[in-house]
Amino acid sequence: MHTPYNTNLPPDLRALKEEIEGHARGYGLDFFETIFEVIDADDLNEIAAYGGFPTRYPHWSFGMAYEELRKSYTYGLSKIYEMVINNDPCYAYLMRCNHLMDQKLVMAHVYGHCDFFKNNAYFAHTNRKMMDEMANHGARIRRYAEKYGEDAVEAFLDRCMSIDDLIDIHSTAIRRRNDTSRYDFSSEKDEAQEVRPTRFKSKDYMDEYINPPNVLKAEQDERRKEQDKIASSFPERPEKDVLLFLIQYAPLKGWQRDILEIVRDEAYYFMPQAQTKVINEGWASYWHSTIMTQKAMEPKEVIDYADHHSGTMAMHGGRLNPYKLGIELLRDIEHRWNTGKFGKEWEECDDLEQRRKWNRDLGLGRKKIFEVRRVHNDITFIDTFLTPEFCVEHKLFSYAYQEQAGMYYIDSREFAKIKQRLLFSLTNFGKPWIYVVDGNYRNRGEMLLLHQFNGVELRLDQAADTLVNIQTIWGRPVHLQTTVDGKPTMLSFDGTDHTIRSGGEINDPARATSGKTT
Repeated sequence: MHTPYNTNLPPDLRALKEEIEGHARGYGLDFFETIFEVIDADDLNEIAAYGGFPTRYPHWSFGMAYEELRKSYTYGLSKIYEMVINNDPCYAYLMRCNHLMDQKLVMAHVYGHCDFFKNNAYFAHTNRKMMDEMANHGARIRRYAEKYGEDAVEAFLDRCMSIDDLIDIHSTAIRRRNDTSRYDFSSEKDEAQEVRPTRFKSKDYMDEYINPPNVLKAEQDERRKEQDKIASSFPERPEKDVLLFLIQYAPLKGWQRDILEIVRDEAYYFMPQAQTKVINEGWASYWHSTIMTQKAMEPKEVIDYADHHSGTMAMHGGRLNPYKLGIELLRDIEHRWNTGKFGKEWEECDDLEQRRKWNRDLGLGRKKIFEVRRVHNDITFIDTFLTPEFCVEHKLFSYAYQEQAGMYYIDSREFAKIKQRLLFSLTNFGKPWIYVVDGNYRNRGEMLLLHQFNGVELRLDQAADTLVNIQTIWGRPVHLQTTVDGKPTMLSFDGTDHTIRSGGEINDPARATSGKTT
């Protein structure tokens, strides 16, 4: 049992916080009030296992995450230096056993994150009182567990958490559905106007030739058929937010619907952090590097700082370090906009020597990276600012696995392939796009899902588990249209047996096509 202890900043760290905060604001960073708490390593691992929210609802998966973090720290394999929560005020946790130099670095890093949380467009929709909301979620789920039994609540929570990524990550910026329901009959509309054909402006005596009656009637009939098709569709158009569809239409009890809404709300809260991992960590690393090297670091701390900073930025085999890619790309942007290496004149210059010595002394770099921080996520960040020169300078390459040799090899150093691989791995976090295309498939209340195939096939074992979880919530058989070995394939689960049918087609090809549009 833990002995309670004071988590407030001691006087020396409080003075350090005020100093680092002053430096951060002096550079133009803008953030909510930030509350630091100093805790032991074991408590930090526990909070990290809960996603940063110690008041979150209980679940066995958080216990597994804690055990992994605890053992990794005990064996010296990893160490959590900091944790910061997107909230107003922001909460940040410092490890009690860190050296003073580490605490400085962490505080500077935290203020970079806090500035990003407040000002980046992709965090604008997030709940700024999520610490309180998480406590509310935890209280509600604990109450359900007491009332309906821990086993029943945990079993249903398992199903919901296993499909918490089946949401529409772009719905916060794109209006997917009309504000007025199609079942709202309060205002009557003239049907003739709804299916009015395209009529070109013309003189009266030319109207019959410019707008032939037979053509207008054919177009009107076609539009009326399309309207009737949409009106009879359920949902009206392919629905990317599978969780929302289940919340609205699945035959759930009140407490089950509430739990599913909780899981969905938290998924949308954490979504921007996954969308901005590279640029967010790059931004925080840029500012801890700038503040430490220009303002806060003492001469005696240089070696320790260099050691810890380089450890954070180190690239390891088999994966890309978001800290390293983010900070280097931001520095490259700053350098390019300081020297004028952008725009039409720069792009049209073919003289390599002139490009190498190019310097217009514009001094726009710092202003530009603040703009980048405000409007970009990882995909747009890399798509817009990754350059062939950057890839050459940092020795980037794409790699592939050779099954015969049993080893990885360099596939290409071409800029186009490197960029394509990066963007592909970041799109939807590397997960498949799944749509609900029919909630009354075969007119039997079954659900039909569509996998938007982009060249990568689904893992059939994981697809089968997903179908089981969705079927449990939906209560009727669930089908998934995908591609296996280049052939259209229907995966189905009826609550008892799994079936796979090659050549399975969606009944309405038009709806299948529309489902491929993101």
